[in-house]
Amino acid sequence: MRVIQNGSRTKLPGAFRDLVSMMPPQAIMDEVHYENTVEMIDRLMASGKLTKGQELYMETLVQLVQAYEAAHHAIKSLKGIAALRHILAAHRINASGLAAFLGVHASMGSKILNGERALTVAHIKLLASRFKVRPDTFLD
Repeated sequence: MRVIQNGSRTKLPGAFRDLVSMMPPQAIMDEVHYENTVEMIDRLMASGKLTKGQELYMETLVQLVQAYEAAHHAIKSLKGIAALRHILAAHRINASGLAAFLGVHASMGSKILNGERALTVAHIKLLASRFKVRPDTFLD
């Protein structure tokens, strides 16, 4: 059962305890819980400046997602653009979303994913930070 409904954009509480009562952080045991947790992280990231409580809550969720992904979505054998494609698919981010995140023209997302353009060092740093992976993940 999904806890968070797609498209639900009500303002999130600022206090850690209120966020916990909305969706208690706990070990992620299945894909539905994983997707709900990732969606909550995305909502927090999109909400702008975070309160201290929201930052702590998001960091807690990120650690839970990282643990689940390490066990269930390992990408150790993927490198470069293949790893980027896999990560983007897991987070339901398309080429235009990639371009927006990198702060480049909309067409650049597709060009990067098709191998027509290379990631810059700045892009790699942004991606590694956002997805909590080593920067060399994006190098072939």
